[in-house]
Amino acid sequence: MRIKRIGRSGRRPGHLHGHRLGRRFGWLWGAYGTSALGTWLAFGAFPLIAVQVLHAGPAEVAALSSVGAAVGAAVAVPLGPWVEFRRKRTVLITMDLVRFAALLTIPAAFALGVLTFLQLLLVSVVVAAADIAFRAASGAYLKTLLPTEDLLVANARFESTTWTTTIIGPPLGGVAIGLLGPVATVVADAVSYLLSALGIRAMGGHEPPPERREAARMRAGDLFDLFDLFDGWRYILADVTLRPLFFNTVLFNGLVMATQPLLAVLMLGPLGFAPWQYGLAFAVPSIGGLLGSRLARPLVTRFGPHRVLVVAGALRALWPVGLAFLGPGTAGLLLVMGVELGLIFCCGVFNPVYATYRLERTPTDRVARTLSAWSVTTKASTALLTALWGLLGVLLGPRTAIGLAGVLLLATPLLLPRRAAAHLSDPEPEPTPSRT
Repeated sequence: MRIKRIGRSGRRPGHLHGHRLGRRFGWLWGAYGTSALGTWLAFGAFPLIAVQVLHAGPAEVAALSSVGAAVGAAVAVPLGPWVEFRRKRTVLITMDLVRFAALLTIPAAFALGVLTFLQLLLVSVVVAAADIAFRAASGAYLKTLLPTEDLLVANARFESTTWTTTIIGPPLGGVAIGLLGPVATVVADAVSYLLSALGIRAMGGHEPPPERREAARMRAGDLFDLFDLFDGWRYILADVTLRPLFFNTVLFNGLVMATQPLLAVLMLGPLGFAPWQYGLAFAVPSIGGLLGSRLARPLVTRFGPHRVLVVAGALRALWPVGLAFLGPGTAGLLLVMGVELGLIFCCGVFNPVYATYRLERTPTDRVARTLSAWSVTTKASTALLTALWGLLGVLLGPRTAIGLAGVLLLATPLLLPRRAAAHLSDPEPEPTPSRT
């Protein structure tokens, strides 16, 4: 595999103005946007259904969010090597169809009057596992679809699409639920995955076969070969630049997400914010993510990827501690919006640079396993930290627990890579242990 060396500008001749990434990327981008919009339309749909339809209590709702993600991550562990040795476009379509079929069982069971909490939990597990496999396959596919110097542009477009759908999805979903009932957005989410599958199918073109074609015919027992199963983690931990970035992103994402339920309890409970104010406090700052993602490439062009990665990664850790000083009224609402705007802007810059940096540091024949290991660890850690911070919220109070997470986040920049990584160029594949 060859990864071309590029200059500080990160651009090629002929790509200085109006980056065009081709028709096939356009289909992939459109499919991503469609499924992202469906996901945000259905934001919070499962807890809402659990409460309004199944009359679930707080413990069951918490289990739906944390246990479903954790079990889904565990289920996804063997999918890393499975994805690695198969054609990635086929995997993408398959995972979209799996999510479509799983989600569609919810409105079907609701219409028949047989919907249960167990079904909601099982569907959340299936969707979480399919999400991880899809992300792993999409990263690997993107690396074969585009030259290295175009990866940042592509990732920035995905990031801007994420924040755009974050802004418009939840409000539209709330309207749909109000007009059509609690499962309406689940139907929309399911249909979005079907449309995504059709879009990826329409891409056409030729995909290079996997590096080890014989592995695509693994026997059932081979699926759990320990070397392939843990090769993603092994590669991450052996790389001097990926290893600190891995720990940084896992810890940062886990701590930020762990405080969200506590923030909801604090704002909607003691501080007396209305639900629409709570939604507004997080929808409006998402504009910062859209702006940050659009600035990521110009900043990398001027300062280089490593400096942008470190500065944006450090700045994003400074904001969350401010939420510990949240008060009632307009001042409190503006404080939340200001903190979230700064946090999301820095994440909007950081995320596409980090995603590109990770792809550039990972050989093509290990991308799926590496991304799968990364996603599994992130989801499992987030679920664990969410449960732990829920307990801390009970023992210490929501405000103190939120402040503790903010203080811990201030230490996460210490885990960022301290040196710029050299570009990979014709790396020799690592020896694979012989199998008997």
